[in-house]
Amino acid sequence: MPSLNEKKNSKGRVLVAMSGGVDSSVAAALLVEQGYEVIGATMQVWDYTSCDITEGSGTCCSSLDVDDARSVADKLNIPFYVLNCEAKFKASVIDPFIKAYLNAQTPLPCVNCNTYLKFDHLIKKMKELDCDYLSTGHYAQIVTNEKGQAQIKTSTDDWKDQTYFLFTIDPEIVPKLLFPIGHLKKPQVREIAEAKGLVVAKKKDSTGICFVGAKGYEQFIKENVAADILASKKGQIKRFPSGEVMGAHEGIHLYTIGQGKGLGMTYHEKLFVISIKAEDNSVWVGEEKYLLKDEVNIIEPQWLTEIEEGAEYQVKIRYQHQGSAAVISKTENGYKLKFKEAQRAVTPGQAAVLYKNQQLVGGGWITLN
Repeated sequence: MPSLNEKKNSKGRVLVAMSGGVDSSVAAALLVEQGYEVIGATMQVWDYTSCDITEGSGTCCSSLDVDDARSVADKLNIPFYVLNCEAKFKASVIDPFIKAYLNAQTPLPCVNCNTYLKFDHLIKKMKELDCDYLSTGHYAQIVTNEKGQAQIKTSTDDWKDQTYFLFTIDPEIVPKLLFPIGHLKKPQVREIAEAKGLVVAKKKDSTGICFVGAKGYEQFIKENVAADILASKKGQIKRFPSGEVMGAHEGIHLYTIGQGKGLGMTYHEKLFVISIKAEDNSVWVGEEKYLLKDEVNIIEPQWLTEIEEGAEYQVKIRYQHQGSAAVISKTENGYKLKFKEAQRAVTPGQAAVLYKNQQLVGGGWITLN
């Protein structure tokens, strides 16, 4: 394995976040091919011996994934590091994930992982190793506008696009980011991996929440929260909007806005979770029409570029949302988005992310207050 001494005569030194999956592996391979001096790094974020996840089968950053990443690094003849990030991952991702569910929200842990690990911890490591750039296998693109400013744009692969999870990135580090596979579609990425003889060419994609596993988030929370705290989250199921008590539930963390199955009761018409109130642990259910809202408030906004109040943007209110036109205005606590068409199941804890002509503008956390 090559050592890190003086920089080679290259296009620049790049630290590549290698999860052990095909996307980040191909990202590293393409950068080597393009003439960069590449260094691989894998974050060990979770002790997979404590859960039922089958390592290397839809996970990321497990011990087998680390082995896969190291194998790819060896194949590419690049230096490779394993960074132990378990404590930071727990504090920045797992603990907020649990807290959100216990506070009647549906969390978005991938954003926190990007915010506090990939584009914070790894940025520090990038500087420590005297790298010019940080690269990941995200499906996103970096483009330069007419003023020479680096901006984040959506991927060519609409289905895999991951810009929704990147709205918290510090605008100052965008010029230092490389997304080598953002112009490709997933089948092309696998073809490249196969052509280059990478062991991960046919490896399954990471799916779901990496630290939860097959047991599901309900069991995960049960194993990581004291029984008396969970017991304190029990309450009543009420009919929306009348307030009629329809039954009892075992905890607000078991429900999310828009849920139509597993409500723990039978009724002559289809009911959905309309809202969840942490103050009295009530779960409100009603007809699907009550899930439609044409306004959403966001707090803790973060912008990668200037926004124009009163302007119209394309807004995604969840990862797999197609996006819908909305006008933005300032409020006392953040911003309000007024949609042209009502949106289904606006969910606290998720993010509303804004785009203009495929460019990532920024976003904020959804609140119904």
